[in-house]
Amino acid sequence: MSRMIVLCIFILAFLAMEFYLYRVFRVYFLQNTTALRLFTIIWFAIPVLFTIVAFLTPFMDKSGKLWVTNFTMIFFFTILLTTILVAIADITHIVMNRLAKPATDVVLLGRRRMLANLGLVLLAIPLGTMFWGLLKTAYNFKIHRITLKFPNLPEAFVGFRFVQLSDIHTGSFLKRDELGEAVRLTLLEKPDAIFFTGDIVNNKTEEAYDFKDILSKLHAPYGVFSTLGNHDYGDYHKWPSKQAQIENMEAMHQLHKDLGWKLLNNEHALLDKGGQKIAVVGVENWGASFRFPKKGDVVKAKSGTEEVDFKILLSHDPSHWDAEVLKNHQDMDLMLAGHTHGFQFGIEIPGIKWSPSQWLYKQWAGLYQNGNQYLYVNRGLGCLGYSGRIGIRPEITVIELVKA
Repeated sequence: MSRMIVLCIFILAFLAMEFYLYRVFRVYFLQNTTALRLFTIIWFAIPVLFTIVAFLTPFMDKSGKLWVTNFTMIFFFTILLTTILVAIADITHIVMNRLAKPATDVVLLGRRRMLANLGLVLLAIPLGTMFWGLLKTAYNFKIHRITLKFPNLPEAFVGFRFVQLSDIHTGSFLKRDELGEAVRLTLLEKPDAIFFTGDIVNNKTEEAYDFKDILSKLHAPYGVFSTLGNHDYGDYHKWPSKQAQIENMEAMHQLHKDLGWKLLNNEHALLDKGGQKIAVVGVENWGASFRFPKKGDVVKAKSGTEEVDFKILLSHDPSHWDAEVLKNHQDMDLMLAGHTHGFQFGIEIPGIKWSPSQWLYKQWAGLYQNGNQYLYVNRGLGCLGYSGRIGIRPEITVIELVKA
């Protein structure tokens, strides 16, 4: 299906939702023709205004584009959720009342007012929640501390602590101070090493340039190690030529060097402590879905680590664990991933852990275990699309290794 057809379907569906809610809310103005006319103009002018502004985004700076994207998403999801919930209430009311007896004008008017009152409440909930997620919780960083026990951990590495960061998405940061705070919190943990599991940008390497001085402050005694995520390849940007995309990829590799990070592209690094070693194995992006590249090569990356007893795998997409790692690489003691962001929306309270992300990924946030192998999925530091978070806070992970 072409993009134009998809766009047309989207526009028609949105117009249908707009008209349905208009029919619901206009009940407040039926007794005043002037007020009804004014309400009609305002109601339908809003999406027209959003459309006009959207066409102007190519001429805006980064901040302007981000705010337009965020307001558009807030507006769309508010209309979508309100329409669904009001329609459910509408259908339920019809089934319970209208089919039971003939509907009089009084009954119909009462139903319309009931729906309008309900609609106002439902309209306010997603609207207020999404603005709160954008302005208050998007960069309310949470530190998750985990202790993992392994029988084969070398004695010298008992108590070894590292920080995992993932999905920074510098292209979505509205202010430098936000990322600076995440770096400050990371350094306060005094980790032995720092591992970054991909997606430093949204589309282009240059998005990270304004943050190089901040990210280069990340350091640890054993180093900062990184791998690439699906967004780091520039596949979601329309490049003027293939050469331009190649140059963007070369710039990405140089960016990691400039930051002082060791980029592991299907390769490994050995950490030596007191003559004992553990291996940090990093692969390029590998996703089980056909939508994501399968560039990761664990066999190549771990070649030369056969004599190392303990291995940590850095792989951006958690679907790699079930699809390949558990089946073919039982020597990977711990895999670190990101990618899902926990959908940036969900519920995480004692006894309840839910997010739409779980409909797409079996492992979508936190710690998972299969036998003696572990997977940890970081919820991401930044945002993508909607620059907000609701219920799923941005994460800094601190993991300590101990002997089982």
